[in-house]
Amino acid sequence: MSLLQPVDSLVIDVLVDNRSDSLSSTASTVTGEWQRAHEAGHGELSGDGHCCANHGLSLVLSATRNGITKRMLFDAGPANATIDYNAERLELDLPNIDAAMLSHGHWDHAGGLPAALAQIARSADTALRGDNATSKLVPLYCHPDMWRQRALPLPNGELFPIKEIPSIEELEQAGAHVLTPVEPQTVLDDMFYISGEIARETAYEQGFPGHMRRTLDGEDWEPDPLLMDERYVAVDVAGQGPYVFSACSHAGIVNVARDAAVRFGQPAYGLCGGFHLSGGNERIIDDTVADLVASDVELLLPGHCTGWRALAALSKHYDTERLTPLAVGMRIEVGASVLPSPRQASSKAI
Repeated sequence: MSLLQPVDSLVIDVLVDNRSDSLSSTASTVTGEWQRAHEAGHGELSGDGHCCANHGLSLVLSATRNGITKRMLFDAGPANATIDYNAERLELDLPNIDAAMLSHGHWDHAGGLPAALAQIARSADTALRGDNATSKLVPLYCHPDMWRQRALPLPNGELFPIKEIPSIEELEQAGAHVLTPVEPQTVLDDMFYISGEIARETAYEQGFPGHMRRTLDGEDWEPDPLLMDERYVAVDVAGQGPYVFSACSHAGIVNVARDAAVRFGQPAYGLCGGFHLSGGNERIIDDTVADLVASDVELLLPGHCTGWRALAALSKHYDTERLTPLAVGMRIEVGASVLPSPRQASSKAI
């Protein structure tokens, strides 16, 4: 396996998140949605220029090394309409995305993939892609076990089926080349690391209690609290260290951070995405916060399923430069020249 190589800078564009917030204070590396709207050419502040918050997550990650930029779409939110609406308002250049990844098989991360893939396929570079996009043009990395339908239990004991994610055939028709490796790997000139299955170590992070999935024969349901198809992405920023992107953290955000620390030989510099500390997982907020504080992670960018109670608990330990909740339309720019690292970290590869 190739080694993850440090990049000079990293830009994180929040295409979809549960929250819309242009008023709260943020870290100095963050540009909020209103400023983005102004830069996109909206002549006045109005609702017409606002993005749509929706229950889900989608990030565009742009990594640059030696003047060469590679872009990855990390999840695509819950709906095609949200992707199209927000990308237009942010003037995000989705056709220049080089690859995509689906973190796990839930609708709130996969529902917008057909629209995102269709936009990516509309590249102006016809010499490389051809006038007609085909299913072999957009690498889409997925775990092979994420296509079994899931369900949640209702208080009355009945199961409430979760909408199935787009099939491999539907994704290929939209312009994807679906790849299903299980082992970890680096992609796009070794700028991005896609994890393997995440080690489960903590006693308190028990996944998604009550979560079910279809049996292999499709005739029944079986417990699936661990969602072992979930994976994360990492980018090593020179002078700082790994930024780890965990879309929903069903494995537990501490387990994710520990897995990355083992892989890279140092703690993550930044943790970004859904920490899944809402709903039934509110009971593990105190344990999670204590372990995050002890983990030496410098920057937290929690969003999506983290929940307001967890954000309140984290804010007691981290100031604004180290904790910024994600919001739709936000852009975070990091790099050695942008955000000097207080940690004298070597950029060790896996």
